[in-house]
Parts: sequence; structure tokens; C-alpha cells
Amino acid sequence: MLESLLDPWRWERSFQDFPDYLTGFGMTLRVTVVGWLIAMAIGILLGLISTGENRVLKAVSRVYVQFFQNTPVTLQFFFIYVGVPVIIQQMFHMSRAYRISKFVIGIFGVGLYHGAYIAEVIRSGIEAVPCGQREAAMSQGFTGNQTMFYVILPQTLKMILPPLTSQTLALLKNTSTLAMVVGLDLMYYADRSVGYTGYFQGYLIAAAMYFIVCFPLSMLVRVFERNAARNPGMRKKRKKRMMEVA
Repeated sequence: MLESLLDPWRWERSFQDFPDYLTGFGMTLRVTVVGWLIAMAIGILLGLISTGENRVLKAVSRVYVQFFQNTPVTLQFFFIYVGVPVIIQQMFHMSRAYRISKFVIGIFGVGLYHGAYIAEVIRSGIEAVPCGQREAAMSQGFTGNQTMFYVILPQTLKMILPPLTSQTLALLKNTSTLAMVVGLDLMYYADRSVGYTGYFQGYLIAAAMYFIVCFPLSMLVRVFERNAARNPGMRKKRKKRMMEVA
């Protein structure tokens, strides 16, 4: 086994497909960036709703979070790929179902899924801010919205940076699910190369490319965690609130 992994011919043959790997890597990065923006938009919206006073909206937020957190991301990808076109066809009485582009499936697949987790991160961070901060702001004449945006959220951001970065890392790795559904990402081209050549080196090349992006993010998480740990008062609150989503 070791001899085959070190075989220079196998490495040379695997690297002949490197342009395809770069194409897939570009797709992976694009899906990651746009999917992250979608996840952040959903997470911020639902995080604010879940800490608000409207019970109906809070219930909707909880249903969304529970659904996406308790169903496999692969199943969600397949639903977007197969189910959504059929639903659109039935709603608009179209003659046939049109397939959604692979890029759109990717960004909404990871965006909707991780939006639920980011919503929990933001909710936990807001709830970790001491109640006295809100009361002090209100006593100074701040409105509810001003208190949230000028007092609560700046403190929340400092606490949620570690789990938020962890979610970004998880989102990047979950883009590999595209290979099982529609393809064109890095993992798809690696699997195609290995299936064609039979050389395991293709997977190692893909792993190295994922590592190049994921390792700096994991180091960034550690930096944020060390910075948060320097504040003993907030550390206990963050640990209590973030344990379920970190």
C-alpha cells in the first residue's frame, strides 16, 4: 500500500488532472463565499427574531432551526435538486420541470443549512450579554433598536467569533456534498480522477487543497478563542451559552 502511494508514476498521472482540480476548487470557493453570505443573512435575521418579543416569528424561527439541524445536509441537497423544480412546476403550471443550476443548488444547500446553526450562534451570543447592559442603555434614552445595534450586537460579535468561524469552516467542508448530488466541485473532480485511473493519489491532492483553506480558518478559531478567554467575566457566559453550537 505504501509503495503504491509513493509511486512517482501514479503521482505524475494524477497531477495530469490538476487543471480539473483547479476548476472544481474554484467552484468550491465560489459556493463557499456566496453560501456563507446567505447563511449569515439568514442567521442574523433568525437570531434577532429568536430573541425578540413576537411569539409567532420566534416559533417560525425555531421550526426552521430544528428542521435544518435535524435533517441530513445531503438530503437537503437532493430536495433542492429534485423536489424544488417539481414544486415550481406545480405552482406555475409549467409543462415540465426545469433543473436549477448547480451553482444555485450549492449556495442554497450550504446557505440554508448553516443559516440555522449561525442563527443559534447569534441567539446564544445575544442572550449571553448581561441584562444590565440593555437596562442601562434604555435608561439613557436608547430605543430598543438602538440598544440592540449600538450596545448588544457589538458585544455579541466579540463572543461569537470563534463559533462563527467554526461554522464557516464546516460550511466549506460541506460543499463536498455537491459531489454526491450535482458535481463540479473539487471532490467531484477528485472522485472522477480516482475512478478513471484507480490511483488514490487523486484524493490526497484534493485533501491537500482543502487543507490549504481549512487550516488557516482553524488557526483563526484558536486565535479568537484565546482572545475571548482573556476576559474571565465573559468566558463563563460564553461557555454556557455556546456549548451547544460551538
